[in-house]
Amino acid sequence: MKKLIDELSDICQKAFTEAGYEAGFGRVNVSSRPDLCEYQVNGALPCAKKEHKKPIDIANEVAEILKGAKAFSKVETCMPGFINLDIDPAFLADYLSEMSRDENLGIIPDEKKRIIVDYGGANVAKPLHLGHLRSAVIGEAIKRMGTAMGNEMIGDVHLGDWGLQMGLIIEELKDRGQTEFTMSDLEEIYPAASAKSKATDENGNPTPAAQAFKERALEATKKLQAGDPECTEIWKKVMELSKADLKKNYDHLDVHFELWKGESDVQKYIPDMLSDFEKRGIAHEDQGALVVDIREDTDKKDIPPCIIRKSDGAALYATTDLATILEREKLFAPDDYIYLTDKRQELHFQSFFRVARKAGLVRPEQSLTHIGFGTMNGKDGKPFKTRSGGVMRLEMLIKDIEDAVYEKIRANRDESEISEVEAREIAETVGLAALKYGDLSNQAAKDYIFDIDRFTSFEGNTGPYILYTIVRIGSILRSYYAAEGEKPEETFKPALEASVDALNLGLSLSRFNEMAASAWKELAPHKICQFIYEVSNCFNTFYHNCMILKEEDSELRASYIALLKLTKDVLSKCIWMLGFAAPEKM
Repeated sequence: MKKLIDELSDICQKAFTEAGYEAGFGRVNVSSRPDLCEYQVNGALPCAKKEHKKPIDIANEVAEILKGAKAFSKVETCMPGFINLDIDPAFLADYLSEMSRDENLGIIPDEKKRIIVDYGGANVAKPLHLGHLRSAVIGEAIKRMGTAMGNEMIGDVHLGDWGLQMGLIIEELKDRGQTEFTMSDLEEIYPAASAKSKATDENGNPTPAAQAFKERALEATKKLQAGDPECTEIWKKVMELSKADLKKNYDHLDVHFELWKGESDVQKYIPDMLSDFEKRGIAHEDQGALVVDIREDTDKKDIPPCIIRKSDGAALYATTDLATILEREKLFAPDDYIYLTDKRQELHFQSFFRVARKAGLVRPEQSLTHIGFGTMNGKDGKPFKTRSGGVMRLEMLIKDIEDAVYEKIRANRDESEISEVEAREIAETVGLAALKYGDLSNQAAKDYIFDIDRFTSFEGNTGPYILYTIVRIGSILRSYYAAEGEKPEETFKPALEASVDALNLGLSLSRFNEMAASAWKELAPHKICQFIYEVSNCFNTFYHNCMILKEEDSELRASYIALLKLTKDVLSKCIWMLGFAAPEKM
């Protein structure tokens, strides 16, 4: 089905044509002055310049034609040439009825694409920490938004599982004489090995022991990459433990990947890829390193060459990322790529994207998009830390926010309705919504303040407020169905004609498909948050001003229920796209 704004535009464009003007001037916009009207057409102003007429005269001509259109209950003009429009409740009711019958709630699917979303980036042998939150939360939302728009979305965790950290772990295990280990052991072993390799004397110089240990770790890394059986066996054990731990934590976040690949998966492509780059003159040696010149004539500042092999022969992130594209093209041939990382990595992505295009690893029509996100900060405006000043483990942050929600539920719960077990389960669901909504309601590129008190509030622009709205609607629907049974869909018309609050709610709901398309086009989950906050406010105003279940007119009462059911369906679809769900009760 069409977007409502497009249907209204079709009507107004036809009116402009009928008046003897170009149809394009009849584009309808949501009113910038909702106190005056719901929609407006501003095309008479540019049309007047072309036709050498007064804008108000053109507006009046078109308005006379529009007064005969069933879509509008009010058509007015105002200086210098605006056409102000209010939608006819019956026309809106028909649109909402069609929307409620559509399995996609009016969303117009894209021409289906296969899109890879790279939004993990966790390192093996280390727990997820706060720095992994935004990539996971925003990435999962982007993937679900793309799915809702009809695309095939493939999420890849892209593990950091290759390189010096593996050599450090291998040598530390040898020093300890430890052949068996758990994930808890690894969480202590890697930091200890890293610190041992960086130990310095009183002058700040590496100690002989640190240098020796690091050299051993480098040698172990080379042996691993060459297929040494002993090193490979340890690596496999580390991978098994790490993946299980990461999956547990990502599952707790309701974040899921279709691919669990890592840097190790693409090492086999690197030698031939680099050799090919050299043969084709794409890469050249510079002071022993292999580099690709990526500066373009349009650059306003100097862009350094992209190093794809260090002078000691080692690969870099750019090398691995290029090889990963090679593998993804071979296995999946995606239409587009989306990467999510801290915005401080923008130069890296700009560089390796240019190399990928220069080398022809991707087709010209394929998009390579990097979403660089800001930092989650504490109330002091600095990157969020634990009370002791360390980097917080992600599972601890999740627990803190769940506990905060639980305390609020416990303080207000009726024990006859919500048991202790249910309260904990609800706190887990609501806590996740508080955490994700608190993040996603901000523009991705911006830093934001993590405020656990504000995020867990049941009032204001928060996840718990949105969930409470959905739960309230569910409760009303259950009461209605219990008393009167679930009936065939009723018309929306009586509700929209009887209540201005119902009409405002219907208008908000009608913009769902327009919002979904815009949010996806801009890769902007915060637009979904803005939308559901608006819808929730409209519903709660309607709820407080209308006696829904006590309405004596059965047809009007049924119409209210139809509006509530659509509201719940739209809000539920939106929070699914954002990556969380609503409980049955709160």
